[in-house]
Amino acid sequence: MLNQMTGKQSIEFQEAPHIISSASVVGPKEGEGPLGEWFDLVAPEADFGEQTWEQAESTMQKEALQQAIGKAKLLQTQVRYLFGGDLLAQLIATSFGGEETNTPLFGLYGACSTCGEAVALAAMTVAAGYADYAAALTSSHFGSAEKEFRFPLGYGNQRPLSATWTVTGSAAFVLAPKGGHVRVSGVTPGCIVDMGTKDNMNMGACMAPAACDTIYQNLMDFNRQPQDYDRIITGDLGMVGQRILIDLLKEKGFDISAQHMDCGIEIYNAEEQDTHAGGSGCGCAAVVLAALVLPKLRKGIWKRVLFVPTGALLSKVSFNEGQAIPGIAHAVVLEHC
Repeated sequence: MLNQMTGKQSIEFQEAPHIISSASVVGPKEGEGPLGEWFDLVAPEADFGEQTWEQAESTMQKEALQQAIGKAKLLQTQVRYLFGGDLLAQLIATSFGGEETNTPLFGLYGACSTCGEAVALAAMTVAAGYADYAAALTSSHFGSAEKEFRFPLGYGNQRPLSATWTVTGSAAFVLAPKGGHVRVSGVTPGCIVDMGTKDNMNMGACMAPAACDTIYQNLMDFNRQPQDYDRIITGDLGMVGQRILIDLLKEKGFDISAQHMDCGIEIYNAEEQDTHAGGSGCGCAAVVLAALVLPKLRKGIWKRVLFVPTGALLSKVSFNEGQAIPGIAHAVVLEHC
């Protein structure tokens, strides 16, 4: 049996699985942003024709998965396993969104890092020969996330400048042993990092140390420098977290300022759309990966990218009990092929 472990905590696939298709579904605010023309579906209303925000999120997942499977020219029955998750308690957006697929489901919670976790596990499953096709699926919704973690929208609370805006969006990815022009050559699963931050209106500060830890470990495990990647792409740090991340990595001897971009910064025009520090949520990194990152890799504009979605591991219970907000980040190495 091939040993595919490398370094302290990474995996380098001997036969890298491929991402053969992807699809992105977003709400109207995301469609009005800089990436609007590249999303597969932009809904005219954030409720997606449903009665609740949670049902709207499930509908987004259904649409994204159907589109990704259709692009791959597959039947739903050919997808052996589905790895999915969202921000809500008991993963209700995913459980209701995936109940009609009749596909074995691994429900995941990595907060905003869930896209990286799902793609990594789907890649590991395909690379190990446990499935010919596996899918990764994530979502978030501004309305459902605000109700879950902060205040219902009707409350009209004021958001500080450090706050990010939860992306209303869902993206799905289909992985296979071969096909397409993007492969997952390796992954670096992240560890939980808790620096004692307690501000739930500053997710960037909560997650940046975890992003630093995972990126540093990826560079060490693969014996690489930042310039070995065309882009090092975090998920949801926003403008505040980006500055913290760059400073933390400089302290460890790595300057990623020339390669770094953040999905939360790319998805909105912060000044025109009043999103303050940027975007966040499970859907943030996912839809930017599907709409912006993968197309550039498929065309060969970028040859190698380190994709690092970041998550803040809090709940309303832990926050109200005064606990700190730990972070986690999972890294996926994506290459043009």
